[in-house]
Amino acid sequence: MAKDMKKKYPELKRRMKEAQAIGAASGLAGWDQETMMPPKAAGSRAEQLAALAGVYHEKTTEPAIGRLLRKLTKDGKGLGSGERACVREWMRDYRRATKLPVDLVRELAKVTSLAQDAWIKARRASDFGSFAPWLKRVVALKRREAKCLGYKGHPYDALLDAYEPEMTVEMLDPIIEGLREGLVPIVAALLGARKKPDSRVLTRRYPEALQEELCREVMGIMGVDREASRLDRSAHPFCCGMAPTDVRITTRFNERWLPQALYGVMHESGHALYEQGLPMKQHGTPLAEAVSLGVHESQSRLWENMIGRSLPFVKFIHPRLKKRFPAQLAGVGPRELFRALGRVEATPIRVESDEVTYNLHIVLRYDLEKALLVGDIGVRDLPGLWNDRMKELLGITPKDDAHGVLQDTHWAQGLIGYFPTYLLGNLNAAQLWHRIRRDVPAVDSKIAKGSLGPILKWLRERVHRHGRRFPPAELIRRATGRPLSPGYFIEYLKGKYGEIYDISSWGPARG
Repeated sequence: MAKDMKKKYPELKRRMKEAQAIGAASGLAGWDQETMMPPKAAGSRAEQLAALAGVYHEKTTEPAIGRLLRKLTKDGKGLGSGERACVREWMRDYRRATKLPVDLVRELAKVTSLAQDAWIKARRASDFGSFAPWLKRVVALKRREAKCLGYKGHPYDALLDAYEPEMTVEMLDPIIEGLREGLVPIVAALLGARKKPDSRVLTRRYPEALQEELCREVMGIMGVDREASRLDRSAHPFCCGMAPTDVRITTRFNERWLPQALYGVMHESGHALYEQGLPMKQHGTPLAEAVSLGVHESQSRLWENMIGRSLPFVKFIHPRLKKRFPAQLAGVGPRELFRALGRVEATPIRVESDEVTYNLHIVLRYDLEKALLVGDIGVRDLPGLWNDRMKELLGITPKDDAHGVLQDTHWAQGLIGYFPTYLLGNLNAAQLWHRIRRDVPAVDSKIAKGSLGPILKWLRERVHRHGRRFPPAELIRRATGRPLSPGYFIEYLKGKYGEIYDISSWGPARG
């Protein structure tokens, strides 16, 4: 029997690898839509993506795959631990996929592609009204998807599970509430501080071409394989991995805000390093796939914030900045630049927010998504509710919808349930960073010299190489020795921003 099972596994792997290739082609078409596709091609691209989604769905839900999975799940004797993990994860994916009718899959792919094009135009014109009908269609389809998938608690659970396996609203709400309680005194103290870092140096004019040159250099310093990656421009920065040997990242440039492109590229390069660190020999199986978006986001946030915005890295990057921008950085040393990068202030734009207030942006979106999904609020209510919540959480009101409810592409793409993974990514990153600082000798000294290899090696060993072998919570526990806790992130913020703002006690806001 064990020998028979051993024969069935290669057949299952072959079928799943074919399906994975179709999924990768769909990802590549999506990347092209964001970066290089002619504007008039939106309609035909929507049809192409719908067709690919339908073929992929049919491939991954074939009855033959179900039979193989059931047999291998029932009797996995003769399979190695990695093969058993693949069967487990394929079965998880199969059960989700077979609950979704192919017409829903095709329609979701087509509508979200067209909605994405509508969002780009609406954001450019700050016209939520033109996007609202598309979002209404997307929400209706996602409600139908949640119903098809099924859930025990909140409908949001069905969608959240696609991005963060095994996570539920019941589990997530206390995590978010605990983080919120820890953040309140920190945010209040920093926003209410009398003496704040001067960040005007970051708003001087930094020519785009020189910024791009620096960004590409930093990618190499971080360890991104340039022969297996691309850097392009898009309206919303993202990373797309078709294989460990084919990873695409994008950014956007602002000549009057230096951090946008530089730290955007460090963020997306963190994602790219995870994709490139997955074992190529296992490509086409769950062992070469990221375990969750919360873990994926931990990689980008760790590289962008824990490393990139640290004083040691600023000391390393300062001469490279000074070489390209001598007039802009005249009289500005590494410590002044570090403090400028660490200025905390309320901003309406999530991707431009600091690492302290960033999480409140996620809380806003999470609350609205849950209410939208169950019908407690309607699509037309979103702009007003968004502005009200922004005022409540951060004390500011966006000047228009482009800087408010239209700023993110996620809802246009149907990614309801995705936003909480950003918050989980911050928590995971802080916990991983705490362990890295313990395990990697003289880590600050290494960063100051641009020697980032030991950090990447640690991440390759503890996170990247495992793929989906372990569930996300177990992976973090194995990597750090402790279950996920918001405390690591809170302590990280207190230490870093206590230094920047010269605060030793985190009480109520200081007026």
